[in-house]
Amino acid sequence: MKGIDVAAVIGAGAAFLVAFLIALLVRRFARRLRLVAAANARSSHAGETPTGGGLGIVVALLAWFALAARFGEGTPASTLFASGAVVAIIGLLDDLEDQSRTLRLVCQLAAAGICVVWLFHTTLWFDVVLILLAVWFVNLYNFMDGIDGLAASQGAAFALGALAVGDANLAAGSLLVLLAACAGFLCLNWAPARVFMGDVCSGFLGLVVFVLALWLHATGEVHVAASAILLTVFWFDATWTLCVRIFTGQRFMEAHRSHLY
Repeated sequence: MKGIDVAAVIGAGAAFLVAFLIALLVRRFARRLRLVAAANARSSHAGETPTGGGLGIVVALLAWFALAARFGEGTPASTLFASGAVVAIIGLLDDLEDQSRTLRLVCQLAAAGICVVWLFHTTLWFDVVLILLAVWFVNLYNFMDGIDGLAASQGAAFALGALAVGDANLAAGSLLVLLAACAGFLCLNWAPARVFMGDVCSGFLGLVVFVLALWLHATGEVHVAASAILLTVFWFDATWTLCVRIFTGQRFMEAHRSHLY
């Protein structure tokens, strides 16, 4: 964790407060903002609950990426800012009013393409594989955002684990800010949740975690196998559940409550 400096600590403190306060504001004005989640076939809650509270995580991380890009941190800050903003915006629009699957997929592919081409470009076929994996991770993070505290806890666990098990030098600041932002949001999202994360953040968080995991591996700071272990809860549950639903002839594109969790 030698990459953590005073700026990262200050950024983490600010991220915690921003994530908490914005979640609090979203909860307070949810009905006016039309950010209310009604129970459906996928839900683990009853009645209506404010959603979109993860906007605070998005704002905190985008602000950090913008500053990191400006002042030369070694993380893929500018790329994450551009691609993350795309995923967050389409997610917010989807929270406000259901968007078509095609539009969401196009935006996700564009965001994933930006990350892969700018940061990890090797061969065409490998680029395609990475883009598809990135889009899958964006969506599985959204799929798994189904019970109180789960998605933010996974983001925090990944950040803390990467800081603990590897030599996260260049990306240490981003990991610390990610950890702090998730912790700030969890103050209002832990069971019983007073506000949900929403699509504005779930897909965004999936992209950020995926790109940071690849970047840590590419720079030799944290092996991708270690990141995969830290993220097992999400990728295994979502992938296993999807395969089961496909091979048993269920309508796998519809909302459901078949996850292992």
